[in-house]
Amino acid sequence: MKIDIVAAIAEDFAVVSNLFELYAYDLSEFMGFDVGHKGRYGLPQSLWNYWGGAAGTGELKWPADWRGFPFLVRADDKLAGFALIRQLSEAHLDMGEFFILRKYRRTGLGAHVAWDMFDRFPGTWEVRELPPNLPAQSFWRKIISDYTDGKFEEGRKFFDAYRGEFVFQRFKSRTAK
Repeated sequence: MKIDIVAAIAEDFAVVSNLFELYAYDLSEFMGFDVGHKGRYGLPQSLWNYWGGAAGTGELKWPADWRGFPFLVRADDKLAGFALIRQLSEAHLDMGEFFILRKYRRTGLGAHVAWDMFDRFPGTWEVRELPPNLPAQSFWRKIISDYTDGKFEEGRKFFDAYRGEFVFQRFKSRTAK
């Protein structure tokens, strides 16, 4: 399988927005999301932050030192998902949102994309999962354990920035100095 991971540009916002609906559908099992009257989940106001922009009045802005890096994932030239990376400080990174279409799950694509992101952005990484989302916890635990040879911290805590409790893994990328 040919895998391409490309930085998303402003024109890709609509593509990520469409994929985000599918991502929200997957998370609805754990978050209790309902679709609106038009049959859509809707987008979080902060999504534009990954592009450094504002989506209108009432925008939920990130802290001034946070930066976003959106990526689109293609498999054999077909759209396969996205990765939205948050840089919380110079050497602290967060896997903000990560989504692979079901067709490509359990193919190694997700691991490939995750490892690529970890290597592209040197520093200390944090990956968070919702406590009831056991499949995500299993996925990330394996990916991170393989990537770090088991050298990572795992715990559960309340994150003020995300207004909720999460299971998390924290580790240094192989490219960190």
